[in-house]
Amino acid sequence: MSRVPEIIRKHETDILQNWMKEMSTATRRTDLMNDRDLLSQSSVLLSLLVEGMRSGSVNEVRGQEWSRLRDQLAEISRARAQQGFSPSEVAAYVLSLKRPIFSVLRAELTNPQELADESWGIGELIDRLGIYTTEIFQKSREEVIARQQQEMLELSTPVVKLWDGVLALPLIGTLDSARTQIVMESLLQRIVETGSEVAIIDITGVPTVDTLVAQHLIKTVTAARLMGADCIISGIRPQTAQTIVHLGVDLADVATKATLADAFRVALARTGNSIGTFGKKKKNGKRA
Repeated sequence: MSRVPEIIRKHETDILQNWMKEMSTATRRTDLMNDRDLLSQSSVLLSLLVEGMRSGSVNEVRGQEWSRLRDQLAEISRARAQQGFSPSEVAAYVLSLKRPIFSVLRAELTNPQELADESWGIGELIDRLGIYTTEIFQKSREEVIARQQQEMLELSTPVVKLWDGVLALPLIGTLDSARTQIVMESLLQRIVETGSEVAIIDITGVPTVDTLVAQHLIKTVTAARLMGADCIISGIRPQTAQTIVHLGVDLADVATKATLADAFRVALARTGNSIGTFGKKKKNGKRA
């Protein structure tokens, strides 16, 4: 039976104080977490470490006996991933517990062999916990990045109501499969909400149009038609037109215009609307 749990419990206050000092010389981030919260978090973690050592094997930290400690470490990792800590800072937080524990073991264990065995065991345990914490942190960061990318995609595909019955979808940047799905969902949802008859898809901000981009555009147009709305593609520049012809993409049944303004005029005509001319120029160049 290891004596380490009882030694840690006996010297808990000293270990916590030395742990705080160890972190202050390594990866302490007072700009992201204050001392009170850090001490409280560390105290809970140390208590769960003792609990796990009393009930489970130090070689099986992924067993049921260590579930409460793993949950605490996972919560710490996710919180620090959102707060802006780096992976090395999160790993160092756990690994910096080694020295304070080693110090009390040297004071309590007089037998050299017992000291070596216990020090080796607790060292391996903390290493495993550090690896586990880093794994959870990395996974949390990936989830945050994926969520941010999704939000950016949604923000980069706004559907604007230009007129009663007329929507505009300005596209900027590369149009891939994932973004096409968001584009279609956003456009179809707005068609349903507004009952629009015409949707203008403006590709002025799309840097290149290849076969894949053209196929995505056709899919979007087809989906809108199934919802009862005609589509007009605007922003067709000369080089874009040449590329589409060279690729052999069939856009014969899709209305296309060079500019968004031209597409808007066509959309108004299709919906039976018009904008009266205001401020006609007189011969002297002044407006009426």
